[in-house]
Amino acid sequence: MVKVIIYTGLSLPFDEARELLDSHDDVEVIYKKPIKRGDLGHDIKENPDIIGIIDGVFHQNSSVGHKEILNVIDKGVTVVGSSSMGALRASELDTLGMHGIGYVYEQYATGKVASDDDVAVMLDSETLESLSEPLINMDYVFTNAVSENIITSDEKDELIQIAKSTFYPKRNYSKTLNESNLDDEKKSKLINFIRTSPDIKKEDAKELIKYIAGMVK
Repeated sequence: MVKVIIYTGLSLPFDEARELLDSHDDVEVIYKKPIKRGDLGHDIKENPDIIGIIDGVFHQNSSVGHKEILNVIDKGVTVVGSSSMGALRASELDTLGMHGIGYVYEQYATGKVASDDDVAVMLDSETLESLSEPLINMDYVFTNAVSENIITSDEKDELIQIAKSTFYPKRNYSKTLNESNLDDEKKSKLINFIRTSPDIKKEDAKELIKYIAGMVK
C-alpha cells in the first residue's frame, strides 16, 4: 500500500483533485488543507511514501520551513511541489531532493520570479476560497494578452506595476484595470480574454497530481 499526502484546497479544490487521484486498493491518498509550519512533523507519523505540496499559508501562520521538508526527505519520503508554496519551496530545495513541477516552479527556479508575494492570496480559512488574485496568474494572463495583440507590452507593464503596488489581499483584476489608462474598448477585450484564460496555479496543481498518479501506477 502506497500512502500519499497532498496539501491543496486553494489552488485546486479537493473534489477536483480526487477526480485526478483518489484512494483505491493499492493507494491511500489523503488531501489536507494548505500546509503550515509544524504540519510535516505531525503528518510524518502517518508514514507517507509521497508528499505533494501545492498550497501553503504565508502570513496567516508561519510557513512550512525548509528544514521540515528536508527532514522528511531524509526519511526517504518523496516530496513534490508545484503551483504556490510548493513551487516556491521546490525552487529553493530542488538541488537537495525536492521535485518541482509546472510553470510557477519554473518561474521561481529560473529567477524570473523571486518573491513569495507573487503567489500569495487572501483566502477564506473555512471554505479555502481565494479572495484575491495571485500576481503570477495576472502576469501569465497579461503576457498572453500581449501575444494575442490585445494589449501592448507597455500596457502590460503598467498593469503589472499597478498589481505589484497593491497589497496582495486587495489585488484583483477589477482594481488593476480600473486604475489603468486602458480605454474602455481595450478593457472590455481584456476582460473577455481574462474570463477564458486558464488559471495557471490550478493547472500546475493538476500537473502535480497527475505526476504523482503516474508514480503510483
